[in-house]
Amino acid sequence: MILYVCKYTPVEILKAFDEEVFLYNPMFENLDSADELVHRNVCSLSRGIITGRLSDSKGTLVLTACCDSIRRLYDILKKIGQDVIIIDLPRKKAACSHLLYKKELLALIEELEGRTRKKFNIKKFLNSFEEAEPIEGPYVALMGGRLGDDLMGEIFKVSPLPVKNKTCTGLRYIERPSLDMDFEELMGWYARKLLKQIPCMRMDDISSRRYLFEDPNLIGIIYNTVKFCDYYSFEYAKIRERVKVPILKIETDYTIQGDGQMATRLQAFFESLNKDEAKSKRPIHIKEKAYFAGIDSGSTSTNVVILDKDKNIISTFSEATGAYVNDSANKALDGALKKVGLSKDKIKRIVTTGYGRNAIKFKERDITEITCHAKGAFFINPNVRTIIDIGGQDSKIIRLNEKGEVRDFVMNDKCAAGTGKFLEMMASSLGLTLEEMSKLGFKSREKIIISSMCSVFAQSEVVSLVARGRRLEDIVAGINGSVAAKVTALAGLRKMEKEWMMTGGVAKNTGVVAALEERLKGKIIVPEEPEICGALGAALFAMEG
Repeated sequence: MILYVCKYTPVEILKAFDEEVFLYNPMFENLDSADELVHRNVCSLSRGIITGRLSDSKGTLVLTACCDSIRRLYDILKKIGQDVIIIDLPRKKAACSHLLYKKELLALIEELEGRTRKKFNIKKFLNSFEEAEPIEGPYVALMGGRLGDDLMGEIFKVSPLPVKNKTCTGLRYIERPSLDMDFEELMGWYARKLLKQIPCMRMDDISSRRYLFEDPNLIGIIYNTVKFCDYYSFEYAKIRERVKVPILKIETDYTIQGDGQMATRLQAFFESLNKDEAKSKRPIHIKEKAYFAGIDSGSTSTNVVILDKDKNIISTFSEATGAYVNDSANKALDGALKKVGLSKDKIKRIVTTGYGRNAIKFKERDITEITCHAKGAFFINPNVRTIIDIGGQDSKIIRLNEKGEVRDFVMNDKCAAGTGKFLEMMASSLGLTLEEMSKLGFKSREKIIISSMCSVFAQSEVVSLVARGRRLEDIVAGINGSVAAKVTALAGLRKMEKEWMMTGGVAKNTGVVAALEERLKGKIIVPEEPEICGALGAALFAMEG
């Protein structure tokens, strides 16, 4: 068995030795086993490969020396006795590049003949070239750096639209060679074709990558960057300004942690592309007394909104989510019904949203909180163009068009910084309630900057400030400013167009709202009950059918 990781790998040569050949693209629960061999800030691809080879070292791994991280990976694997080969990959498009790569290919053939004790089979080589499968009509493209197999499979599974893999490993295509070349000519031709593929971002000349985006059938992009690898981050920053179709940026580290948040991002993105999917296929015939419920199951609380047929809010209720999502949703719905003397059979349709949306068994259907917050915010105020939603475990910036549809969105990534949980930690460190935190910062006289990006380090920074005798009022103002800085940095100030609305429980913290208004240099709309905005949107979807 032979494994490879790069599209420039001469896969057809590997297959010529009658070996099973696989693209090596696994994902893991964590990368802890790699930490003993390499620093945590080395690119996640290299750390993931180390983790995989430590758990299963079967087969020969073929690497291409396309960057310093891969060279370091090779050195580490060799040091621990792994069966690994590396090929020097020319990164510049020069007249002699294909000759240098041809030399590497010939050396690889010689190496494999020695390792496998098999001769290079020219017929198997010629028969190993595969035709690309075309996709007709509109499609969503996966672009950027390579994706792990589990995540790739999930994207293909949940997408309601055709998906084309245009990541660095998905772009591989080499046409079939002609049969009238001798061996030396064939290897020269093959080296040239390998290097003429649409380049990855590690190559010197990447100008032809523009063809990836210049396709009239392209209607959306999921753009992946690899953690601690800057190559594709540079490209994303450029195409974000140039490409007109919706684009979702994700970052992967080859672990399966955070799959719930990733699922939310993907579902919301596809909802924005395929807006009819946000409506049920079963029409509702609205009678005189019909009611509709939206349930937002968040990390901290479960909120319910009940609407009548005229879109009037009849009842709202909030319940701590706890460990049993379905039970919390039931209690919250019962509470909302009890407030107005309704029975559950009066509810014609229930739509759920939030992280626990899939776990609620009695729903009609579920829609992501991103789409539901957009729906709810636009219903409250049609002038809203940017929603700042800060919940218990994440922060989101959602941009709307003039119809109230999601244009794009960003979420914080696997970090509590700038969330409700962050504020709870800070309040606990200072011996304050959240209500006291909300007001105390207005009495500040001295500006304090909380510089740490990590919640844990920021907490240590706050404890240190207390020990040095700094005033609580100044520290709280610094905390509010830290939250505001993290949230606005999430999308970038230029992207946060007026009018702004703040939703989620943190919107009740007047100190944070004021700090955000200072950074935005304008007034933020805060609904009377900002925490129910997602449930309101879900109820509106339930009513519209």
